[in-house]
Amino acid sequence: MSFSDFPPSKVASGLPSSAEDEVLSVSALNHRVARLLEAGIPRVWVAGEVSNFTRAASGHWYFSIKDESAAVRAVMFRGRTQSVGFVPRVGDRCEFRVQVSLYEPRGDYQVQVETLRRAGRGDLHEAFLRLRDRLVQEGLIAPEKRRPIPEMPRVVGVVTSLAAAALRDVLSVLKRRAPHVRVIVYPAPVQGQEAAAQLCTALTTASLRSEVDVLLLVRGGGSIEDLWCFNDENLARTVAASPIPVISGVGHETDFTIADFVADLRAPTPTAAAELCCVSRLQAWGRVSVLTEQLARGQRRRLEQAAMRLDRATSQLVSPARQVLQWRQRLSRAVDALRVVAQYPLEVRSQRLRAARGMLQALDPRGVLQRGYAIVHRRDGTVAQNALDLKTDEPLDIELARGFAVARVIRSGDTL
Repeated sequence: MSFSDFPPSKVASGLPSSAEDEVLSVSALNHRVARLLEAGIPRVWVAGEVSNFTRAASGHWYFSIKDESAAVRAVMFRGRTQSVGFVPRVGDRCEFRVQVSLYEPRGDYQVQVETLRRAGRGDLHEAFLRLRDRLVQEGLIAPEKRRPIPEMPRVVGVVTSLAAAALRDVLSVLKRRAPHVRVIVYPAPVQGQEAAAQLCTALTTASLRSEVDVLLLVRGGGSIEDLWCFNDENLARTVAASPIPVISGVGHETDFTIADFVADLRAPTPTAAAELCCVSRLQAWGRVSVLTEQLARGQRRRLEQAAMRLDRATSQLVSPARQVLQWRQRLSRAVDALRVVAQYPLEVRSQRLRAARGMLQALDPRGVLQRGYAIVHRRDGTVAQNALDLKTDEPLDIELARGFAVARVIRSGDTL
């Protein structure tokens, strides 16, 4: 469909011929043209080459789509760019699904790109998207699944080809930034039909040997076919299941693979992966210096506090001689108090004892005998108290102050 498909009057005004004499502003004209374009041309796929590519700070992409004889301006908004999986470069041949529109402020005809894929590789891209979406649904690409990267690893593992330039870049960066870090290489091809399986084997070997603190999965740039082994599902699951944190550094900054999504950290390049896996020696020394100063300040503060406590304790100390004197004085006062408390009851009890003894002596029958009296006992052991109770010839025992005498009743009566 083109402008020739519309009558001149409708193209000019967008209204029936009865309103063809209406005078429009430029803004109104452009608005009506934009509506005609959007309504008249459905969404279509367009094949072409990327040129004049610009990625704005807002995240929008501005570029042109061209072929051998024509070009059209294009825009892809940030919300749609995030689902592409790669950033196109100038010269890339792609297929674009577009909506034709008009940029009304300038009256420029353009297309709004909804999605894009590499030209001739639509099936690969579709497979990439399907696998990515399935892994997202399973939760393997969730942020909470990512393991923390150790800041100061002692040993770094590198999974890549021994002939890869990426390996030389990684070793060079680590030698310059962190020569104290040991590197172990787990070799595996990074291109070809068997590459994905051998990469899985290398990662599994590293996990079983458990001799490194972090793993770098790296490869240099290349075509989508060259990097396709990093879109393998088994490799993605092996990376996600690794007990050792994995940093991916595959291709260039604009290249995205499934391994990047499931790794714990994505680096734009192999060199960046080596820089992100550990802090540099200078950074480490700086942290050590800061921690040493903090430790020294803490020690000084503790020593000062201990000295203050020692001063307070010293001021409260008493010499041993003075302590002995104080205890002697306390003991003397305690003895005096004990004497006062103990002697008064003793005196009172002694007086009571003497009084009781006098009463006992006064009541003692033997004391009466000392004054010349006697006690007459009958043979049954009773004391004779009434003479009328005695019988003639009854034997009696007479107890005197000293000794006994035996008598017999001759006569008894009230009087002698």
